Amino acid sequence: MALVPGTRVGPCEIVAALGAGGMGEVYRARDTTLNRDVALQVLPNEFALDPERRARFEGEARTLATLNHPNIAPTHGFDDSTGTRALVMELVEGPTLAERIATGPITLDRTQRIEVVLNWPAMLKP
Repeated sequence: MALVPGTRVGPCEIVAALGAGGMGEVYRARDTTLNRDVALQVLPNEFALDPERRARFEGEARTLATLNHPNIAPTHGFDDSTGTRALVMELVEGPTLAERIATGPITLDRTQRIEVVLNWPAMLKP
């Protein structure tokens, strides 16, 4: 994780790191304009210089902005005003998937619903 609490990305101030994955680092941030907590997905520095990764990240942001589903966090915006590309999303409180799995078995029905949410990008392909 590259950003530390207090760092500003556009109108958002980093509060804490939440996690990292294949498409970025995710932070809890405070949107200082609207006075609300948000999730900020940031393209890591090592990927920001790669035009293909940048295009994928921006494409993900555009795709997410078109979706409206109860199991997908709404997108509030995209910011690159400070040179850091960031996707601003609703902050959803709760355990991570890894934390949920650690508590015990997940029913087949629940697993299927989780799988659909995790694989939504593949479902959009023709």
